[in-house]
Amino acid sequence: MRFVLRSRESRWLAPAAVGVAVLATLVLTALPIRLAGAAPLSALERYLVTPLTTPNGIAEVLLAATPLLFTGLAVAVAFRVGYYNIGAEGQFLAGAMATTAVALSLPDLPAAAALPVGLMAGVLGGVAWAFLPALLRRRAGIDEVVTTLLLNPVAVLLLQGLLNGPWRNPETGFPDSERFGSGYELPSLFGTRVHAGLLVGVVLVAVTAVVLLATPLGVRLRAAGQSPSAAEFSGVQVGLLQWRSALVSGGLAGLGGASQVMGVQHQLTGSLAAGYGYTGVVVATLGALSAFGVLAVALLLGDVQVGAQNASIQLQLPSQMGGVLTSVLLLTVVAALSVRHYRLVRRTPRSLPAGGD
Repeated sequence: MRFVLRSRESRWLAPAAVGVAVLATLVLTALPIRLAGAAPLSALERYLVTPLTTPNGIAEVLLAATPLLFTGLAVAVAFRVGYYNIGAEGQFLAGAMATTAVALSLPDLPAAAALPVGLMAGVLGGVAWAFLPALLRRRAGIDEVVTTLLLNPVAVLLLQGLLNGPWRNPETGFPDSERFGSGYELPSLFGTRVHAGLLVGVVLVAVTAVVLLATPLGVRLRAAGQSPSAAEFSGVQVGLLQWRSALVSGGLAGLGGASQVMGVQHQLTGSLAAGYGYTGVVVATLGALSAFGVLAVALLLGDVQVGAQNASIQLQLPSQMGGVLTSVLLLTVVAALSVRHYRLVRRTPRSLPAGGD
């Protein structure tokens, strides 16, 4: 038996591969859940179903999905054009720090001015953090995977330095910033903790989908990502597209950081460095680098995150088990989507020449 590359693929093959990957994930995670002392079916129900059974649970899922929506979209935009931005974590934090700088400098701005100024500061912060790796890739050909990744811990150290230095809360003495003025608080939705950042993210998903699927720019972006040499030959300026996409990607991640500090925390804290950017890589990959795929996966991982907290309380499972479930799902989906390009055929024995022994 051997694998042979398919000459053509059916439309149902990719969804079927994802479905097989999900079933494989359920099987593979059953053992660690059992070893942790819980029944696999009960645990999976807590992870996936329980958060969606109450209005408050659904609201928490939406809240958990919101930052992943921004970072997943940021990574998808960059990956789609062949620029492998692994720095969404640093760009997310840079956006939050830029918004904090504005909020602490201009605390009394009214909401009509504070909200757009705060969000735009986050965008510019993310763009600034993405600028150097993009410039090094464009001018010197330096691999952006390395440079964007190395800037992530720099952003964390800068965050910690500011919170333990000039931005330390003067009243409590804790390494948190002062609370923002009321003008910087994003409006809440549905009377819950869900905030308007979710609406901003959904609008960006729709805009990105239209650009990628229904405009000449989207065609050029896809061509640059799938076959850069062929795209260059046909007149597409691949380097310029990658440069611009890198900055847009940084801006989206920075906007996510601004949304998080303005909508949830209302101040800058060390807990913001929670891996939202790294999870964004998972979201973009599982979402097949499509805008609506990013939305679906962000909601799924938000569901798992809230479910992991529930399972930790009710079933005494480690809270990290949700991360195990997400990681296994990523590996199985990537493997299934790769294998779908091939088919298994029986190896036929070669016939011996006439007169052979």
